[in-house]
Amino acid sequence: MKIPQKFFARQHEIAADFLKELDKHLDDVVSGRATEMFEVRDFAELIHVHPTHLSNTIKSATGHSPCYFFEERLMEISKSMLQNVSMPIAEIARTLTYDPSNFTKFFKHFSGQTPKQYREAYFQSLAANKEIVTI
Repeated sequence: MKIPQKFFARQHEIAADFLKELDKHLDDVVSGRATEMFEVRDFAELIHVHPTHLSNTIKSATGHSPCYFFEERLMEISKSMLQNVSMPIAEIARTLTYDPSNFTKFFKHFSGQTPKQYREAYFQSLAANKEIVTI
């Protein structure tokens, strides 16, 4: 049985809508307009599909689960925030709706280093690059 082309178009439309809503929600979290993280069911409700359908469609269209995109985007935001030395790690954790110890576990799981280790390595690399440039 041949699958209609419009089926694939709808899959990609749902995936694009999910990614758009994900970015919007995470921007709201970082700016303080949202105080709780959404779950898959919340995104599904926003784009008017069943949570299971959303998960299956995202996986089918992209090869990754919705959580993959959520975690990837959270890591990008976390790393960006950690590059601001004046913002304490505990404040970054709370901004991203984490308890500080859970944030450390999350970050280490996906990056292989703690937020403090990441921050130190980032600033060491900046200092090393500055030394190379000024020589």
